[in-house]
Amino acid sequence: MQMANSVPVAVIGAGPFGLSIAAHLKDAKIDHRIFGSPMQSWRTMMPRGMFLKSEGFASSLYDPGRTFTLGHFCREAGRSYADVGEPVPIETFVDYGMEFQKRLVPWLEPVDIASLKRAGAGFELATRQGETLTAGRVVVATGIADSAYLPPMLEALPRASVTHTSAHADLSVFRGREVVVLGAGASAVDTAAILYEQGSKVQLTGRASRVEFHDKSEEPRPLLQRILSPRSGLGIGWRSRLATDAPMVFHFMPRRFRLRVVKRHLGPAPGWFAKDKMVGKVPMHMGLELKAAEVRAGKVHLSLTGDAGAKELVADHVIAGTGYRPSLDKLKFLDGALRGSITDLLGTPILSQAFESSVPGLYFVGLASANAFGPLMRFAFGANYTAKTLTRHLARRATA
Repeated sequence: MQMANSVPVAVIGAGPFGLSIAAHLKDAKIDHRIFGSPMQSWRTMMPRGMFLKSEGFASSLYDPGRTFTLGHFCREAGRSYADVGEPVPIETFVDYGMEFQKRLVPWLEPVDIASLKRAGAGFELATRQGETLTAGRVVVATGIADSAYLPPMLEALPRASVTHTSAHADLSVFRGREVVVLGAGASAVDTAAILYEQGSKVQLTGRASRVEFHDKSEEPRPLLQRILSPRSGLGIGWRSRLATDAPMVFHFMPRRFRLRVVKRHLGPAPGWFAKDKMVGKVPMHMGLELKAAEVRAGKVHLSLTGDAGAKELVADHVIAGTGYRPSLDKLKFLDGALRGSITDLLGTPILSQAFESSVPGLYFVGLASANAFGPLMRFAFGANYTAKTLTRHLARRATA
């Protein structure tokens, strides 16, 4: 694909959403350029040794013909795979995403965008390498890259003592050290389990009264179970099925309802496969609220309290598995004037049915679109609906 200094569409981000969108744009013959390091968040912000929560059939990237799914990749590469019931290693998913990019989006430009601002009826983008280009429309697909959340009292401590789970692709650096992992969700539990396996002295603590591990789903299931609790790309049950099958219905629901569902449904529960790695091996101090944190003599002291009283945990390092909170203010490449023009809800853009923000021609997908289209957008499975919907919209705009 010939690179031009002025293109109809620019895509920022090369994770599952960005790559899937680019594959669809190519198929629709919509000229575009896509920027970003392929699968960057998955390569650099997820610890080696973890597994995806999503089942195998729901862990693919999406080209229009579905010619290269995760199942296709694993069969070609001789890797173990099952649609359901076999957890997907992060290494397999990353290798698959990289191969998807090579085969289906080879025109990806592995450079970062330094700035994005309005320019006439379109936009001006500048890369960190110094190139400037214009685009009529821009799709922001940066995923979780800038969304890691640290509680304020931990944010104030030095990074030598406190980090977020996203800071560690390699946890072996903590071998032999005392580590407290904060949180009860998948990232926290997976991190604690890997630390234990690699020889760290690890403890887990969280506000939840207990860790809610997902149950393993056996196949085939009886017909009645399949009717009462249908399977979807987000798990089992009608709520999850509606989230995957009717994101547009979700889009038209009242704002308060949408925010409540995004916050509560499919919360931070670890996969079934983590249970055996944790129970009876890693001390878990649950039902505790973090009240204070400080570093004294090179050690991190956490003061916690709960129904059973106060507790103090001391460690060489604290890793916070406190999740991700997308915010437009964290997207540093957005020009200040452009950011000020985007109407938002709790820091995330208010979007049209086609993922378009209040700034005409500027689109946001992935995690940033969850408040508009539901919890589906927090998972790679949401890239399918997004790529199809956005490409249809852009194709209509191109011919208007």
